[in-house]
Amino acid sequence: MDDVVTVAKRDMARRQADELELALLEPDLTGRAKATVERKLTAAQTEANILDSQIEARQRLEAELWHDLWATPQAAAWERLGWTREVAQYVRWKVQAELGDLDASKEARQLGDRLGLTPLAMLRLRWEIAPDEVAEQRQERSSRSRPRTARERLKVVDPGAAASG
Repeated sequence: MDDVVTVAKRDMARRQADELELALLEPDLTGRAKATVERKLTAAQTEANILDSQIEARQRLEAELWHDLWATPQAAAWERLGWTREVAQYVRWKVQAELGDLDASKEARQLGDRLGLTPLAMLRLRWEIAPDEVAEQRQERSSRSRPRTARERLKVVDPGAAASG
């Protein structure tokens, strides 16, 4: 979901640009008045483009963070507890903080603590990350089934055993 305020500002800038483009079509608009309208039109278009870029950047950062968070061990607890909206709220605040909003940084820090995203927060929640034994076994099997290197395929031959055998 996009930031409502930023979307509203972008839409206002677009509307203003549309109105200014219509004003430029007026035949009696000349000289300084026309130059003023053209300057305002450029400013409105620039503002709309900047806000579009901010919205796209925020969407991309939120998607990346959302993906990263759900890959953490804490995600199992969030899923079990039904904390998806809390995680979503954290994502929104955290991205705003990363984009320079100090107040958002404070909110993100508090939510991060509640979600168990730091060692101290995990301790307070009495959460421990258990080793993933299934993944360890899978890795052991894959390392055994991988092709052996030339060095691993070499056998040590005892010349004395070969002569007596």
